[in-house]
Amino acid sequence: MPIALLWFRRDLRLADHPALLAARDAAGPDGAVLPVFVVDPRLWDPAGAARRCFLLDCLRDLDAAVDGALVLRSGHPARVIPALAREAGAETVHVSADAGPYGRQRDAAVERALGEVPLVRTGSPYAVTPGRVTKGDGTPFRVFSPFARAWRAHGWRAPAPRPRSVAWCTGVRSDVPPQQAPLDGVRLPPAGEAAARAAWRRFLDERLAGYRDTRNTPGTEGTSRVSAYLKYGCLHPRTLLADLAGIEDASAESYRTELAWREFYADVLWHRPETHREAFDQRMRAIAYDTGPDADERFAAWAAGRTGYPIVDAGMRQLVGEAWVHNRVRMVVASFLVKDLHVDWWRGARHFLARLVDGDLASNNHGWQWVAGTGTDASPYHRVFNPTRQGKQFDPDGAYVRRWVPELRDVPARYVHEPWLAPDGVPDGYPLPIVDHAEERRVALDRYARLRASP
Repeated sequence: MPIALLWFRRDLRLADHPALLAARDAAGPDGAVLPVFVVDPRLWDPAGAARRCFLLDCLRDLDAAVDGALVLRSGHPARVIPALAREAGAETVHVSADAGPYGRQRDAAVERALGEVPLVRTGSPYAVTPGRVTKGDGTPFRVFSPFARAWRAHGWRAPAPRPRSVAWCTGVRSDVPPQQAPLDGVRLPPAGEAAARAAWRRFLDERLAGYRDTRNTPGTEGTSRVSAYLKYGCLHPRTLLADLAGIEDASAESYRTELAWREFYADVLWHRPETHREAFDQRMRAIAYDTGPDADERFAAWAAGRTGYPIVDAGMRQLVGEAWVHNRVRMVVASFLVKDLHVDWWRGARHFLARLVDGDLASNNHGWQWVAGTGTDASPYHRVFNPTRQGKQFDPDGAYVRRWVPELRDVPARYVHEPWLAPDGVPDGYPLPIVDHAEERRVALDRYARLRASP
């Protein structure tokens, strides 16, 4: 019986899954598809507890969807996949293409180790596979807006149909799943493809119409909250874009733009894989950051949500409580760490990536670079978010702050973002600001000016 091995990675679903269709067709009417997931220590170990828990729940959901046939193996894929292909007698191995730096290296190693068994790449986790949208001269885009225009003009395929039936290969041994203790007190989204589609449908029905106005207000439920599902491919962005097709209002366009940002950062990482760690703008690699015990102490206060700036502290506590942070607040807390505390953006990006349930290398690290002024932004380092002004503008009644910073729940809205000005002073248990924003802004701009002036 012909066997086609389907190696799931960031595509934990059955709908809109071109690689699944390719595997089914390769197996033919008399064959079967062997579904497998490899717990790769290079990805599992740094993932953090939230993503591990969510991933394991997604795998349980996927196993049920494939009638209990999902094979789980642990180890380096370059050893595991060829060994499993030989064990099962697989004639082909099918994957969705991986655009990340490690994924590309890993897949090349697997392909070499497979020998005569082909590794067939069909589709990717993106509406447009990274590397396909370029300027007229074939070079990559460095700035978002022209990329987004070209991305829209390029277009994308319609969602692939969900197969009515698949003959799954059964009886193949699985390893024991890795152990991960439950996260006490952390609210993770429900896992799996059905939960993802339900979350997306609720957003379309209840919140899309007001998305342009509410997406920046963290105190309201204004976003789609599907980023974790996109991270692990419980949903494909093509599905979202298809559902948005024909809706031409400002909110739908704003949402398409957010998807374009995700695709842009994946494209940047495809062309410049070193930028997951190094500044995209090479001039900015010489910027001075603070190090040593004082910097460590400030970083610890930031990570614990104890800076004395309410919107920053609320965001960092949301990271602990939900393994997720509202996008507007991500920018505020990142700016505060880099521009007010003068800590290297990479340290903050790594902290976030280890704790976010939706932690995605391209989006996370290049989003941090955008804020730090080291990345693709056309208006670089001199943008400094004022945390008090951001709080007043986007959380005017203090709903978000009060939810995550209980010490401030009884502070009037007039003072909730500046509790040090309240007539009764800062409530007991809440810190005074650890830095003066105006002064640290001057320090940040001075460092940038000196860098610009250097030969």
